[in-house]
Order: sequence, then C-alpha cells, then structure tokens
Amino acid sequence: MPNPRSPSLLSPAHYDNDAASLRSPSEQDSDSDDDAFLRHPRSTLELSQHDRSVLEDEDELEKLLTRRGPAHGLRRIFSPNGNSVRIGKRERRRARKEARLSRRERVSEEGELMYEMEEGLGDDETSSLMSGSSMDSEGKEDDLYEPPSRPSWRRISFVSVIIAILFLILFLGAYKASSTYRAVHPHIQPLLSNGTSLFAPTTILISLDGFRADFLDRSLTPALNSLVANGVSPQYMTPSFPSVTFPNHFTLVTGLYPESHGVVGNTFWDPDLGEEFYYTHPAVSMQPKWWNAEPLWETAEKQGIKTGIHMWPGSEAHIGIVEPSYVDKYNGSEALPRKVNRVLELLDLPGPEDESDFKPLRPQFIAAYVPDVDKDGHNYGPNSTEIRTTISHADDLVAGIVAGLESRNLTDLVNIVVVSDHGMASTSTERLVQLDDEIDLKLVERIDGWPSRGLRPKQPENMEMLEAQLARLAKKYADAVEVYTRETMPERYHFSNNDRIAPLWVIPRTGWAIVERPEFDVKKALETGEVYHPKGIHGYDHEHPLMRAIFIARGPAFPHKPNSRLEPFQNIEVYNILCDSLGVVPQPNNGTLRLPLKPVGLHSDEHAPPQVRPSDPPELLSATVTAGPSEPTSAATDAPSATEPASNDDTSNDDKGSTWWGTLAGKLEDFKQWAGQLFSAEKDNHPQQR
Repeated sequence: MPNPRSPSLLSPAHYDNDAASLRSPSEQDSDSDDDAFLRHPRSTLELSQHDRSVLEDEDELEKLLTRRGPAHGLRRIFSPNGNSVRIGKRERRRARKEARLSRRERVSEEGELMYEMEEGLGDDETSSLMSGSSMDSEGKEDDLYEPPSRPSWRRISFVSVIIAILFLILFLGAYKASSTYRAVHPHIQPLLSNGTSLFAPTTILISLDGFRADFLDRSLTPALNSLVANGVSPQYMTPSFPSVTFPNHFTLVTGLYPESHGVVGNTFWDPDLGEEFYYTHPAVSMQPKWWNAEPLWETAEKQGIKTGIHMWPGSEAHIGIVEPSYVDKYNGSEALPRKVNRVLELLDLPGPEDESDFKPLRPQFIAAYVPDVDKDGHNYGPNSTEIRTTISHADDLVAGIVAGLESRNLTDLVNIVVVSDHGMASTSTERLVQLDDEIDLKLVERIDGWPSRGLRPKQPENMEMLEAQLARLAKKYADAVEVYTRETMPERYHFSNNDRIAPLWVIPRTGWAIVERPEFDVKKALETGEVYHPKGIHGYDHEHPLMRAIFIARGPAFPHKPNSRLEPFQNIEVYNILCDSLGVVPQPNNGTLRLPLKPVGLHSDEHAPPQVRPSDPPELLSATVTAGPSEPTSAATDAPSATEPASNDDTSNDDKGSTWWGTLAGKLEDFKQWAGQLFSAEKDNHPQQR
C-alpha cells in the first residue's frame, strides 16, 4: 500500500510528461515554489502555515499594485464594485492558486488522518489544531472572495443616459444622411428605351412669348392644334400680374408670384440696393442679386438631373450655387430652325447608360425660349398680317420638335410642354393718357414699370399730394385707368408684399397706355396723325381675356385621354407639374396642382364651354382723351385740374377737322404699310416641310 503521505499523486511527475500544461508559463513559474515545498511530506500544521504566509505575501503585493494613481477617479466610475482593483489576469491567477492550495490541503489532511487512524496516532490536539486551521483558512477565503457590492442606481442611470445620448446622436446622423440622400435621389428613376438608347424621365419646355390663347383658333397652327388633340390642356392659362415677360418667365420656373421671387417687372427700382433693374441691360439684369428664388434648373441639378436651358430669361444670371449643365445666351435674331436643331442636338447626347467620363451627357430638362411672336406683336400688333406669319412660323418650330421626337421613337418617352407667358392687346393713339398733364411729375423721383406706372415720391411728404392728384385722374379717366397704393392693391394681383413695388400705381385698362413727354405728345400726335408705337402691348390685368396664355402637354407624364380638357389655372402651377414630370422634389411655392392632372372632360364634349375670341379694345371709347392737355398741377396747388374732359360740342370746327384729317391720314398710312408688307410676307408664309 503506498504511503498516504507521499505527494506522488499530487506531483506533476505523476502525470504524462508530454501533456501540455493548461496554465501559462508565467503561472507555471509562480507555482514553482509551491511545488518545491510540497515535494516532501509535510504536516497539516506546516501546510496551513505555508498557505497563510502565501496569502499574506499576496495581500502585501496587492496593496503595492493598487496604490492610487491619476486614473483612480475614472476607475472608480467604471469599476463595478467601486474599488480601484482591476479584475484581470492577476486576479484570476490568484483565485486559481488559492483553489489549488485548498485542494492540496484537503488531500493532505485526508491522507494524514487515514494514516493516523491506521496507526492509532490521532489525538484531540492535532484534530483541534487542524480544524482551527481549516476554519481560519475558510475565513480568510471568505474575506478574499467577498462578493462585490452592487453598483448604485446613480451610476447605472448615468451610464444609461450616456448610452441613450450616443444612440440618439447615431440615429439623428443616420436619419439626416438618409434624408439628404432622399432629397438628392428621391427615387431610382426608371429608364425607358427607344430601341437604341435609354432615357430617364425627360421633359422639353417650349415658351412662345406673347402667344395669346386665341391664336390657336386662327387656322394657323396645325402642329399646336395636333398637340391639343393628342394631349391635355386647358382652354387658356392665366399669367401672373404684371403680365410682362421677365416676371412671368421666372414664375414659370419657380412657382412663385412676382412679389415673392423678386422680379416684379421688366423694369423696377430696388430701394435697398439703390439700383434699377432693366431687362434690356444684361450687364445689370443678369446679376444674381435680382433673382430671389431657386429656379427649376438649379433644383434639378442639385438632385442629380442635368438641364439644358436655351435663352430662358434669367438663365444667364448665375443664380444659386449650381449652374445648368448647358446654357445658351440670348440671341434675339436667331432663326427658329436653329432652335429646333439645338433642342434635338441636346436630346441626341449620350444617355445615363454611357459610362464614359469625357462625353457630355443628355439633359433631362430642356427649356427653350422663343421671342418672335412677342416681338412682332409689339411691332405690328396682334391682328396684323405680320403676326399671322410669325404665329405660323412658331407653329413650324413646334412641328419640327415633334417630328424630331417621332423620328427618334421618343413620342411615348419624352414629355413636351408648350406654354406662353401672356397675351397681347392692340394700341391706339386715341387710347392714351398724358400723365404729365394730370400730375406734377416734379414730385416724383422715379417711375417704374410699363405699361403700368409705379410712382416713387421724392419726399415722404409728397405722398399725400400725389394721392390726391391720382384720385382726380382716376375719376376723370374712369374708363382708362385704375389707381392704387400698395395697401389698396387688389389681393388677386399678389402685388404688394415687396419693397421693389412702388408705393403708388397707375394701371391702364387693357388696350390703353400711359405716356409722358418728351417720349410722346398725345395732342401733337392726334393733330399730325402720328401712329403710337408699340402697336401691341401686354402687362394689363392678368385675368383679362386678351392677356390669356397657353398650356399644352403630351407625354408619359400625362397619361390622359387624347384631347383632355383641364380647368383653366394660373401659371404658378406649371413649376410643380414640371417637377413631377421629372421626378424632382420641388421647392416651396405658391402652386397646388400636382401630377397626375385631373381633366374635367374633353375639348370636344357637347357641354364643353365654347371657344370665345376676346374682343379688341374699341378704337375710340371716349372723346375725353382728345382734349388738349391741362396745365401741370403745381405741387403747392390743391385745386382740381383746370381742364375737364371735353365733349364734342365744345370742340371747335377747326379742331374737329384737324382730328378727322389726322385720323384719316393715319388710316391711309396703315393701309399703305399693310399693302407693302402683304407681298413680302407671302414669300415667307410657307410652312417648312418635315
């Protein structure tokens, strides 16, 4: 029987020499002293004393290792038990050593007891000593392994709040990043093929400046009428006030009233800048400070959609931080066929499937401006032979673009939208008001706009005097003008909430004009038969039938029955329609219409309202305008104007004869010009074959 005191069973030599130890080398080294001590038989008392000395050495070493340092405060915060001891490799090694010593002690005690029982050597003193030593050892172990105190609720709350804040920051960052991505990429745009190329949603916008709605009813526009028959349109579209070119073209691409986007006229004064905007001076008007809104081309470019802008008013002004991909500068003399070629040229550029980094890519939004109808409407009037030719040529332009789409198999892939900005009204020398005969212009610092006249007093105290004079003017020419301040401006005009709008306005009724000397003298013109120019004017009440514009749309964004009829709407709605056709997220605007549009029927329906051609202003509404001018009203005089409207009975025979002869001479001159232009117009009045 082997000696129970022999440590052979507990010695490493008893095991397989080739077996790898599970303890690390550092742990094995630390156990070498213990193994040397246990290699020889020891009594229980010796083992207990050895264990106690080992534990005391460990405690001393622990105190030396856990002295307070600079990071003591941080360890207290993040330590579960609030102590500065770090639970790590050293602690685990110590726990294993204590467990091992405890097992060895129990094995040694059992072996010794068995030996003493067999030999009869056991006594009470030894048992008592061993029992006491065992209890001391257990008490020591209990002290060493006292369970850590539970962390306080304050510490738990603090850590929880920190985690919640970090999570919230991460969540907000992810949401912001995803929102930005959605704004720039609202959705993956579908690509459609025409058989040779892929096309993302594409829209062509054509603006025919000055194209009145009833021009479609003159049997001059087969291409436009075909678009109406195959697309969707209202009977007319209402422009914004004032019904002039620059404000309305900026409204079309922003969806804002002129008072909101800042371009309140073709000419106006900005009191904050101390400068004048004049549309025919591009060095001034094409500065971005005048254009106070984000146009569609900038919105689209920000969202990754390329744009090509051909001579659109404002496109050269470097508005915002993103330019159109393609910009063509204004050229008023450019032939219409060249415009057709330019639009199709942009359409023929490589599409999104082309991976080349060096080729210019196709724009998805193409906007082209056509000034010809407006220009000839001013020069010759909306009812002249010349304007008929120009209307026909504008229709040829539309026909050329439509034919180009058909030849490229793009009829069902590309949207085409044709609009105009306003209509046109005829003028007459007999429908003029000589403003400087009715008010004292010495009190006026500036006159804005045309044909409406915005007055800015030189001094604030002049305001009351000018208001009184304008009140008499409105009463005297009740059929010719309306007078407003910014506060009394009709709400439907949306023309008061901007400092660029003058404080006083004289707004002529449709067909009338307001003139000042020396530009034009009404009395002298009536005596000599001088014809007033321009012969066509717009800028009047935007709801007047002669100011009505057009809107015609066809394409995949307008999947309506052919010849669908919409309720008439104002041009602030066009912006949202264009954005939706392109998949662009619009900027805030005054419009409310969104795609899909909601037709109310067909133009051919029996109950559809009939097409009504608006009446031109009568040649002579009243004899009041033919009266001689009154003396200019003095700034210091509050009395009414000296000259009241004259009746025919008060007119001398000489004046009657002079007026009659002047009118006849003017008619003969008009007939002579018409006859001479008739033959020259016939040469050009041939639609292009496409």
